[in-house]
Amino acid sequence: MTERADPRYAALDLWDSHTALAAIWESQMAAVAAIGPALPALAGVVEAAVPRLRAGGRLVWAGAGTSIRIAVQDAVELGPTFDWPEARSLHLIAGGPEALMQAVEGAEDDAPGARAQVTRAALGESDVVFGIAASGRTPFTVAALEVARAAGALTVGIACAPDTPLVRAAAHGITLDTGAEVVAGSTRMKAGTAQKVALNMLSTQIMVRLGRVHGGLMVDMRAQNSKLRDRARDMVAQLAGVEPEAAEDALERTGWRIKPAVLVARGQSPDAATAALAVSGGVLRLALDKE
Repeated sequence: MTERADPRYAALDLWDSHTALAAIWESQMAAVAAIGPALPALAGVVEAAVPRLRAGGRLVWAGAGTSIRIAVQDAVELGPTFDWPEARSLHLIAGGPEALMQAVEGAEDDAPGARAQVTRAALGESDVVFGIAASGRTPFTVAALEVARAAGALTVGIACAPDTPLVRAAAHGITLDTGAEVVAGSTRMKAGTAQKVALNMLSTQIMVRLGRVHGGLMVDMRAQNSKLRDRARDMVAQLAGVEPEAAEDALERTGWRIKPAVLVARGQSPDAATAALAVSGGVLRLALDKE
């Protein structure tokens, strides 16, 4: 389905730019709409993943070409946004890291290479593995999920065509039926958009369920520059009900960590705040409820 040519776009190269861009824009909207039917399955992934990650598991992404590049983009943002440890993010990339910047011939067909990468990663029952492939039949990605599932990891297959080997290989198969592309076979377009949105949704809701978001605020954000320090100060002031100066003082006393700073701004010592968050599993709402 992702490879076929759509007759609606047979004259695409003859259209004026406004008409062509309108068609491309409409196709992008359709890509996002294709996620709607998959919402129950996506929710199931979150609920299955959270206990494993609370037990110390890793988030792992496997794929080739555009799919893994999209996945890496989502993954690398989890550290600064949610303080997700980089050591608990792993990428199984067809062709190796160099394939992120330049296509590696035949890499997507390298099923033995996928098996070797999974073996080296020593995946286990606490790990959560996302295999992403627009066609749903990329040999590298299918093989990675098969071996990961055999090792006991939670496996999630995300494809943009129905009834595919990738979906069948995964414990949780997700179909985002985006259909044919405006440019036939160019799955960086509709399929890529749907993959990016679905991965954003999954990673964000997983972080919410892990207590790394409070009241819609990224309370585990790393305040690594002046803009983010201003944001951190404003969050602490809002959540603790104090003036910005008191919020900044609390942040200074807690190494610019927002959640303990909220408790410090409300009168706790840094040590007591750290202990309270440890007891609550890092969930700020629970620590506040116990004050």
